[in-house]
Amino acid sequence: MGEGESSSSTSATRHSCLKLQTDPSTRESIFIKGTWFPSHFRLLITDGLHAWTCDASEPEVRQRAEQWDQPPSEYVALAETYLGFQQPGSTYGFQDAGNGQKRLSWTFEKQGTKLEWRWKCQPSSDSKQTTAGILDFLMDANIRLSDEVVRKTQSFERLKGEAERCLSQSERFNKEKTEFESAVYAKFVAVLNSKKAKLRELRDRISKLEAAGKAPVEEGDSTDKTESFDEKSDDELVDPPPSTSKNVAASTPKGRKRRT
Repeated sequence: MGEGESSSSTSATRHSCLKLQTDPSTRESIFIKGTWFPSHFRLLITDGLHAWTCDASEPEVRQRAEQWDQPPSEYVALAETYLGFQQPGSTYGFQDAGNGQKRLSWTFEKQGTKLEWRWKCQPSSDSKQTTAGILDFLMDANIRLSDEVVRKTQSFERLKGEAERCLSQSERFNKEKTEFESAVYAKFVAVLNSKKAKLRELRDRISKLEAAGKAPVEEGDSTDKTESFDEKSDDELVDPPPSTSKNVAASTPKGRKRRT
């Protein structure tokens, strides 16, 4: 497995360093430090004892990019993808090319076809200096990563503390909310029961008033009925008894005197 580290800045120049395992059986590895420009790149390679360099100039990159129907920037970006991090599906090679030279190669797929790129690397004029430059870059990158880890850890601890405080505050607010709702509900129930009691009292008073109002009316009705009964009785008393043959003569003169 390869280990890689890359960093980018606001400028067009980028740097990367890849630990590439060239032979899984022997676990032999090399370190490839890449400096990436918009239209060319430079590689520094070491196995810890020897070092090599590869200067991919703009004309060379342009020529190879034209062969693959690519702009130079896309060619450089694709090379950085495979030499900045070891890709699992790619086959890497670092073979002798004679006269101390090495041939660096890697494969990739494009539109279902497996392709291979190769670049020849020249022996470094100063292997120790090249190796030391790669190690310095790795040390600086490690320091930057360590500082970043410390900052991230501190930020995480700070956020964790804030989250715990927020959680505690939320639980307290929830408890206060529950207590407040219980108190308000209890007051509401008391007020509601009081209103219900007053409504019942008013309903009872209204019922009593209605009952008291109906009593005189009924008494008046009974008086009227009695008076009508009495009038009817008087009429019956005033009405003369049925006529007989004995009193017809006596009653007729009296009637005549009234008319005169």
